Amino acid sequence: MSTLLKIQFTLPEIENAECQVYLSGKVAHGWEEKPLDDDSIFYTMHLEDHSLGTEIIDEIKKRWPEAGCIHEEIEEENWGLAWKEFFVPIVCGDMFEILPPWLMDTKTEGLMHIVIEPKMAFGTGNHPTTALCLELISKLFREGKLDPKMSFFDLGTGSAILAIALAKLGLKGTGVDIDPQSIICALENMENNGVESDITLAVGSADCIDQNLKYDLVVANILSGPLIELSPAVIARLKENSILILSGILNEQAESVAKAYITKGLPAPEIFIDGEWAALLWKNTGATDN
Repeated sequence: MSTLLKIQFTLPEIENAECQVYLSGKVAHGWEEKPLDDDSIFYTMHLEDHSLGTEIIDEIKKRWPEAGCIHEEIEEENWGLAWKEFFVPIVCGDMFEILPPWLMDTKTEGLMHIVIEPKMAFGTGNHPTTALCLELISKLFREGKLDPKMSFFDLGTGSAILAIALAKLGLKGTGVDIDPQSIICALENMENNGVESDITLAVGSADCIDQNLKYDLVVANILSGPLIELSPAVIARLKENSILILSGILNEQAESVAKAYITKGLPAPEIFIDGEWAALLWKNTGATDN
């Protein structure tokens, strides 16, 4: 039976932002963060790729020698059990509740439920960038900016949590991710939510599908570097006067990401903050101002 590499370490809370940036670039499917009483954070992650895990262990020990990084191999069948130990329902944007299949009997009435099987793909609602995107989607829906006639493009779909939220609001669209494992997890989550006929998936980046396809809403929850690098390809997916949501951005990076899109013809975005993280929103990419 195959095994997973379980990696754990502890850092002071002040190091959390830097650590999140590092891990986001290495561990696409996410990790667990458990706050401790001494203002530190205990990190846990599970990787199928043992060579990548060894690389991460070495880099953590080099970057943060005080982190006390430890690791062990565990049976892959215990992966779900490891998640069950800490996964709880998450409410985002006063509209969506994200929960795993085994907690469906605890769902909150009056909310739209997104069932996510916590596996090897980023996006369970725990991370502030995912929550920010869902909050903005809720905001746009309540403002009447979203309707079932609209199409969406989800760049870096991960678990497909954002695509599923949009599909549950009646929209149809496409999700892409450079990680094939994410696409497998995304398909399972789509089926669990009954929206598999509303979302098309593809492995790749912003340019991996028909270049002529444009969308009413584009959402990309990745990292600031790729968002800047891919800005021409992202903008190419926008219909005239469409909506754009970008996240996966640290506060201090928000202005540089916004500038990359402004210099290519978009107006200045609204900036929304959640702790150390930011999201950019263009309600009308053809507007002359906000």
